[in-house]
Amino acid sequence: MLQAGPIVVLAGCKGPLSALDPSGPAAASIATMWWVMLIGAGVLFLMLMTLFVLVVRRPGWGSSVSPTRWIVMGGLVLPAVVLLPLLAYGLVVGERLLPMPGSAPPQRIEAVAQQWTWTFRYPERGGVETRNVLLLPAGTPVDMVVTSKDVIHAFWAPRFAGKIDAVPGKVNRLRIQANEPGRFEGTCDEFCGTGHARMRFVIIVHRPEDFSAALAQAATAPEAKR
Repeated sequence: MLQAGPIVVLAGCKGPLSALDPSGPAAASIATMWWVMLIGAGVLFLMLMTLFVLVVRRPGWGSSVSPTRWIVMGGLVLPAVVLLPLLAYGLVVGERLLPMPGSAPPQRIEAVAQQWTWTFRYPERGGVETRNVLLLPAGTPVDMVVTSKDVIHAFWAPRFAGKIDAVPGKVNRLRIQANEPGRFEGTCDEFCGTGHARMRFVIIVHRPEDFSAALAQAATAPEAKR
């Protein structure tokens, strides 16, 4: 029974919408940051539990330390030892996830949210549109240009990158990249009404040399015209 617990917990780290099972460089950075934050939180928890056990097992332990010093050392210094390095690490990783000025502009795909559908447009491919199916070339950075026609939604492809809001009248940009061909999933990650749970989309990643043909075929499919 003791061995089953970790297996059940780790099983939640897999799946089509798992941010801890990355398939792209941005998602890999996010997953690494999550594990680093978890380890840091665990270290801080162990430090606090050590103090707690000492107080319980050895009554009077630490009584020679003034209350003010306990507040400063235990409430400020102790957390800062762990939290400040984690904050610095998070800021550095977050900056690296942003598209850098001066880099070659990748191809652009527009994602338009509307209750309860995602429409993806490919302006560099003749304005082709697909519904609830996002096609990507493997190993190629893509700028997702995200907006909404009605309420606030959020575009999230957890195995490729973080999420970004889809706001009516506003355009947000998210750079994503898929490492290899395959079938993945994305979802709306902002509650947008009664159909929110159904607002998912499929992501199909093709080899770069097959991408144009796959896009042409998808554009003629019945579901692409709904």
